[in-house]
Amino acid sequence: MMKKISEKRNTFLEVTIHIVTWGIIFGFPIFFLQRENGGILWQHYISHLGVPLTFLLTFYINYLFLIPQFLFKNNKRRFYFYNVLLIITAWLLLNFWNNFFFSWVIMRSNQYQPPRWIFVTRDIVSLVFVVGLSAAIRMSSRWAQAESARQEAEKSRAEAELKNLRNQINPHFLLNTLNNIYALIAFDTNKAQEAVQELSKLLRYILYDNQQNFVPLSKEVDFIRNYIELMRIRLSSSVKITTLLNIYPDSQTPVAPLLFISLIENAFKHGISPTDESYVYISISEKKDEIICEIKNSNYPKTYTDKSGSGIGLMQVQKRLEILYKDSYIWDKGITKDGKEYYSILRIKDKTST
Repeated sequence: MMKKISEKRNTFLEVTIHIVTWGIIFGFPIFFLQRENGGILWQHYISHLGVPLTFLLTFYINYLFLIPQFLFKNNKRRFYFYNVLLIITAWLLLNFWNNFFFSWVIMRSNQYQPPRWIFVTRDIVSLVFVVGLSAAIRMSSRWAQAESARQEAEKSRAEAELKNLRNQINPHFLLNTLNNIYALIAFDTNKAQEAVQELSKLLRYILYDNQQNFVPLSKEVDFIRNYIELMRIRLSSSVKITTLLNIYPDSQTPVAPLLFISLIENAFKHGISPTDESYVYISISEKKDEIICEIKNSNYPKTYTDKSGSGIGLMQVQKRLEILYKDSYIWDKGITKDGKEYYSILRIKDKTST
């Protein structure tokens, strides 16, 4: 619907520009043909219409027919051939017009007249210029349409890719969470039941709020808070979890859904040791013009034989950032020099502040 409205608006603008431009061209001679009493010498004005009329004829025969039928279809020989015929015909009409209206002026004038070939050359060059101008305008219009179509296709491709990424995130997240609940069932049935209840809250968010490109930050933080509580249920006391969720009350700042959760999942997956003391630090804060997600965790990378995660989470985050926040984010991540800590600091510019 919006595309049709935009096309109608562009067509109206194009027609308006043509009307105004030719109105100026045809109306310009009037300013030089006014009498002292303010009247207009209409007979003289009509006698000067030969040039703009032949220009108009040459321009629109090219614009509406020759260019789209031959030049755009790579049939340049016919395009040039018909334009040669058109220019000759237009010049003959212009020559006839001038002879009809101005021959008596030349016969009565005793002043020196330049050679005729100068006028012929001037008229031919002017008509060739009109053909070139018509082709340039039509080709620029075609380029603009092609560019608009390319941008529309690029937008559709990006939306399709983003939808595909979201569809990948849902089963990926669900698989990891189910693995956690499966581990709970083995040693604590009550906690497993509690985890299922927490999971239902998460699934409700995924099913109903994850269908848009952006959701309010407050909803995303509530989802993250529920997820962290779900993680707490299965972890032992040797794991220290620190959370700092400092956002504006009921914040409506738009943020991509499930963007931060992949980073948090990664922290729990690689930051928890079954035997040694571990920690996960999660901070999400909101400033006037940016959202900051800072995550630190003890570094216990999974072994090659560990199949608890496929490793696609961080790659999905990178792709989504490039699609949704291109040139509007800074992501600093890596392992400290001693190899004991992994850190991820993601800064996203608030889209409502631009």
